[in-house]
Amino acid sequence: MSDAPRWKRVVLKLSGEAFADSDGYSIDGDVVFQVAREIAEVRRDLDVDVAVVVGGGNIWRGAKGAGKGMDPAQADYMGMLATVINALALQDALERLDQPSRVQTALQISQVAEPYIRRRAIRHLEKGRVVILAGGTGNPFFTTDTTAALRGAELDAEAVLKGTHGGVDGVYTADPKLDPLATKLDEITYMDVLNRGLKVMDSTAITFCMDRELPIVVFDLLEPGNIRRVLVGEERIGTLVR
Repeated sequence: MSDAPRWKRVVLKLSGEAFADSDGYSIDGDVVFQVAREIAEVRRDLDVDVAVVVGGGNIWRGAKGAGKGMDPAQADYMGMLATVINALALQDALERLDQPSRVQTALQISQVAEPYIRRRAIRHLEKGRVVILAGGTGNPFFTTDTTAALRGAELDAEAVLKGTHGGVDGVYTADPKLDPLATKLDEITYMDVLNRGLKVMDSTAITFCMDRELPIVVFDLLEPGNIRRVLVGEERIGTLVR
């Protein structure tokens, strides 16, 4: 295995739940700092451009609000604001590690972040900055999975890295927490994911990546060193969807 990265520019998708503390809510500063340290290390050591799309499920989930009778669009906008909080937390951790970063949001919040502008984001990446993309697509009814796929195409990324949490280290034939016979898949096609209803990303994101031949790697984000392992192509780390 070489230390040369498989891809020179990637979008890293982080769920909000991965940032949660032990009760499943708020933000665990130690976890955020661990993730930030690994991002900073691969940026420095492997010279990989990294854009990060963050979720907000540790703070608010639009589907939960809609299920309680809220207007679904309003609930989704609240979720977009939650992603900004996580983005600012990640930026703070990166800056404490001397890794320059920029937060760009699909919603206008000019006091705390730049607006998302494609060319500006690419320029930040070229200058070695980590770009943290918050606010989803700026539209309700689209997940941050879809945001990661969309931004991956816009920013000329070569892969989307989907970080999971809770000890799940890839895509399985069934839920490994419920089915003891579930087996991990090292590689799978986009169509198999769609046809078998496997929980990788939402179907809009999978279809988008398939149309643009943008590979996805699903891996355990919280296992120390895994971001580097995915980038250098270490065997049996995560599941490759292509």
